[in-house]
Amino acid sequence: MKLNLTRPIAFIDLETTGINVAVDRIIEISIVKVLPDGNKEILTERINPTIPSSPEAIAVHGITDEELKDKPTFRERASAFASFIGNADLAGYNAIKFDIPLLVEEFLRAEIDFELKGRRQVDIQNIFHKMEQRTLSAAYKFYCNKELINAHSAEADTIATYEILEAQLDMYENTSYKDKKGNVSTPVKNDIQLLSDFSVEKTFQEEPQYYDWMMKSQFALSTKKVITSIYLRGFNNASVNLK
Repeated sequence: MKLNLTRPIAFIDLETTGINVAVDRIIEISIVKVLPDGNKEILTERINPTIPSSPEAIAVHGITDEELKDKPTFRERASAFASFIGNADLAGYNAIKFDIPLLVEEFLRAEIDFELKGRRQVDIQNIFHKMEQRTLSAAYKFYCNKELINAHSAEADTIATYEILEAQLDMYENTSYKDKKGNVSTPVKNDIQLLSDFSVEKTFQEEPQYYDWMMKSQFALSTKKVITSIYLRGFNNASVNLK
């Protein structure tokens, strides 16, 4: 369905040195500005962030510091980016929590007041998560095509979870999965070790910040001990401090 627009909307995606909005920097910016008549204008540029990218970030986007050293800084291009966006509304995937705040930080560092007031913001990820809910009841309906009766009853929830796994094994048999490094596999197999590797260990390998969050959160020490043992199976030489 064609977007019904009364003014332009700019879809924004950033590649960055890391995931901390306050301190990390943009290394690549892509803006697709859709006009009310349906035409599109696209601007994509790489940026010298002036700080190194984290190894975790490079593992995701594959852009090295060496590739960026001769690119312009954000400050040098800030006016051009602001002019390109103009008065457009803003959109993106996870944009409200990450891309838009980080972009505003970069504009502020460049001493450009990029005003958000009056701009409508659309986050496609939020729409996805709200419409395709990640609850047990929603998963049961999706995979098993059945309504979960007595939801939040421990026994009903447990039986539903068991049935969902069986349905997942049927649905994803021989289905390919590509990880963030581009490796392709068919990981959903009727093998508990492989399922454990895919559902837990690969999470820590692909998103190490998730492990850090768990270690800093108020989980019981016994839980942290189990999580650490799983983490270390995937990172054999990792150094972990439990506090």
